[in-house]
Amino acid sequence: MKSNPNLRKEIEKFKECVILVEGKNDIKSLKSAGFEKVYAIHVPGVGLRERIEQIVSEVGTKETFCVLMDLDKSGKKFYTLIKPILQELGVRVDTKFRGLLSRENVSHLEGFGKVVESLDSNLTASL
Repeated sequence: MKSNPNLRKEIEKFKECVILVEGKNDIKSLKSAGFEKVYAIHVPGVGLRERIEQIVSEVGTKETFCVLMDLDKSGKKFYTLIKPILQELGVRVDTKFRGLLSRENVSHLEGFGKVVESLDSNLTASL
């Protein structure tokens, strides 16, 4: 990943958002980076729309949602399915976090926690 001195600050802006991810490993990765409102869309026996409705009813429509599916073919497909459902439910969807990860070449969220750890260690080393 290329060095972006403002990346840590840019990531911090999204800590208040509700983050939708694909599965448990993505949740662990984002929680290890300090994100608290992280929800997996994959739940056994629950359809995609039903799961999204569950999450929205739990957190409310006043929250801003970030859809962070992996930036692979499968993740892009899920993103294109999820975003319009959220919008239909009256939720604000922020696409900037996804764009930031794309620009930083973070293609799979399982590794996101390690990216943040490396930012922290680089910051500590430069002090």
